[in-house]
Amino acid sequence: MHLKPQYVIKTIRSRYNYIINSRPTFYSTKEKLKKDDWCGVVGLEIHAQINSTSKLFSGSATDYRSPVNQNVSLFDASFPGTLPVLNRSCVEAGVLTALALNCTLNPVSTFDRKHYFYADLPAGYQITQQRCPLARGGEVQFQIYTPGVHKEPYLRKVQIHQLQLEQDSGKSLHDPANNRSLIDLNRAGVPLMEIVFEPDLSNGEEAAALVKELILILTSLNTCLCKMEEGGLRVDANVSVHRRGTPLGVRSEVKNIGSIRSVARAVDYEIQRQITLLQGGGQVINETRAWDPEHNCTVSMRDKEEKQDYRFMPEPNLPPLHLDMEGTQAHPDMVDVAALADKLPELPNQTRARLQADCGLSPLLAVRLVNEPELLRMFEAVLDESSDCSPTIVANLLVMELLTLVNKELCSLGSSRPFSKDIGEIADLLQSKRINLLTARHVLEVIASGDNRAASDIISAGNLWLVTDPVEIQAVCDAAILRNPGLVESYRSGKTKVLGALLGDIAKVTQNRVDMSLIARHLQELLKKPQ
Repeated sequence: MHLKPQYVIKTIRSRYNYIINSRPTFYSTKEKLKKDDWCGVVGLEIHAQINSTSKLFSGSATDYRSPVNQNVSLFDASFPGTLPVLNRSCVEAGVLTALALNCTLNPVSTFDRKHYFYADLPAGYQITQQRCPLARGGEVQFQIYTPGVHKEPYLRKVQIHQLQLEQDSGKSLHDPANNRSLIDLNRAGVPLMEIVFEPDLSNGEEAAALVKELILILTSLNTCLCKMEEGGLRVDANVSVHRRGTPLGVRSEVKNIGSIRSVARAVDYEIQRQITLLQGGGQVINETRAWDPEHNCTVSMRDKEEKQDYRFMPEPNLPPLHLDMEGTQAHPDMVDVAALADKLPELPNQTRARLQADCGLSPLLAVRLVNEPELLRMFEAVLDESSDCSPTIVANLLVMELLTLVNKELCSLGSSRPFSKDIGEIADLLQSKRINLLTARHVLEVIASGDNRAASDIISAGNLWLVTDPVEIQAVCDAAILRNPGLVESYRSGKTKVLGALLGDIAKVTQNRVDMSLIARHLQELLKKPQ
């Protein structure tokens, strides 16, 4: 991973006004591509910090919250004579991730030195696996769904070029007031997996969906915590455009995108910027750009017209990394691939398939549940407690009702109250038609406000039980007919659409406490009788 030079800060500042004033009008990339027959080509490079308590080649801690320069060993600071010692748990995490991503593991991989000179890389090189990585190939299948854009999710897949282990660099802290830069080496040597994807994507929406899927996979494996706000997962996007049937265009690299939303915005902006530039007679140059989330645009950092020579060479202090592919345990220090394969958990794609096959959920509900691990945990907890519950009713309550309250910040999924018990009780009452959806929504809002009563107690206190008694249904319909003689006459004269107005009147008068399906059938029978 090559870090930006010190002059970048001044360069970015000097170009802000130009870029903000001259950037193209932003609108949907999908709309633009359809109009002008342009194709976006996107490939991602993702650096995932391995979930390890110690660094890749030293025993220093990796705690993000540690004070500046607290987690620095002699090797991290490149003291002469210090040697790297490979962290076994990091290799196991890399192997487990490669297996989950359907990669082909290399029985023997090697480490290289990637040379470049910058203050937060004290050795003058980064230890990585450029030429013979831990794994190659692989494929990720993922679902793409955007509320309000797609009616149903659709499947996409992307190929993996390679997965390699490497060490992170330190961090430069710029102090413009005193015109100096300070160095924090806490991150120097932190273990990373670099996952390089082939350029199989076409827009920001697909790129963001791939990052979301990778986060779900890595967190289910527990090989990466994926805390993007802490730099635990960083995304670089290679973006180019071309017209259909023509060669691929010149690509730009957008570095260190720090959130899923920013991935979509950065890629779509860069695609639109390049299209606008080419349509105006300009040329796209091969350069590195930064994403500015404040102004929603990419900013030029440096060009790549002259390829930098990293002078890759074999790392002389680390022997080749051998994996035990067959479980023969030929050497105690070798990582047993077969044993790790047996530990693979259910992956997101498998979970979605299971929810559809075993629970009868729609693809949309399955996608939305899996995308929110806490909702999925509650869904499975409800079904474990009550096997008679309708999975579809439970899933809809979680995805449509509870998640709405969370998005309105009326409650949180990490609340101390176990919402799974409330959801289970409300689902049972809905399934038995003792309450309707409006009542269920009201009860959840009351619970979210901090009310500690059980759902049934809240319903009883508000007299919200659904009226299903035939005698009461008859009385409600008779009263509605007497209140609305004009609507009744219109219905009997053939204008059957006014039935909706009659039902609306009943719902208002009864405060939605009646089973409207029963009311509709009974009302139609009464209206068909001779006067």
